[in-house]
Amino acid sequence: MLRKLLSVLTVIAGLVVLWYVAVMPMNIHTALTEAERVGAVISPEGAGNRRDMGGVELLLANTAQAGATFNQDRPRLPSPHQVVAELWETTVMKKITSKRSLIYHGWITLSATLLGFGIGAVAGILLAVGIVHNRAMDMSVMPWAIASQTIPILAIAPMIIVVLNSVGVQGLLPKAMISAYLSFFPVVVGMVAGLRSPDTNQLDLMHTYSASKTQMFWRLRLPSSMPFLFTSLKVAIAASLVGAIVGELPTGAVEGLGARLLAGSYYGQTIQIWSALFGAAILAACMVALIGWVQALTLRRMGMAR
Repeated sequence: MLRKLLSVLTVIAGLVVLWYVAVMPMNIHTALTEAERVGAVISPEGAGNRRDMGGVELLLANTAQAGATFNQDRPRLPSPHQVVAELWETTVMKKITSKRSLIYHGWITLSATLLGFGIGAVAGILLAVGIVHNRAMDMSVMPWAIASQTIPILAIAPMIIVVLNSVGVQGLLPKAMISAYLSFFPVVVGMVAGLRSPDTNQLDLMHTYSASKTQMFWRLRLPSSMPFLFTSLKVAIAASLVGAIVGELPTGAVEGLGARLLAGSYYGQTIQIWSALFGAAILAACMVALIGWVQALTLRRMGMAR
């Protein structure tokens, strides 16, 4: 466990170092412009002369200004400590009910995510059962399920929202439907593979016991599918979160992580954008970890090794 934790921390430390290194050439243009305004000697002089120059070239020619790239108000690429400070400010230092709180916006997105995940998971499981037990569904429905995933979500999300709004459905449900659209496919694929995982010997043994299809499903196919199901649920919950965020973008929402991303892009608040992205990543990691915990508990009760 300690070795695994050390490996993860090493990778994180390496990424942070690379992030700080990338910040300098990304933000050097703005840093040099601001330094020149206060009388610093910059090479070459004039923002127009530096416009077409690369960030690395400018950084090497003005190494004394490298430190100014880490604490800009509106950087092209914010520093890690700026993102951490923004996360702290918008979570710990703000009331949960405040519309400036990232927790408040995260809860709005989480509500649509969980509803869409529930719809998508149930639909995916039922569809998988039908595909496994009905050859006509296997030949007809499965290709359509695969084809549905070739449609870009950014193209279909506005269509779903407009259609639902035209029939008076607004608020949480349109975003949940987009989440369900993204989350049902991993569940279908994983559940189909799981229900078909018993080998011929196991199926023949059930036939020798004169087991019905219903008994084979509950006693053999369903227990065998559990590892596959939980693996697909982990993918589905992350996809569901993406769907909820995408669903907030075309509506011009003022609440939710998608709204934070939109507001940050409108006003050039890159630090806000990055903090919302990290908030979404943390939220997804927590949900995946929760499903992993339920998986371990369920498989342990069923007598299966994790």
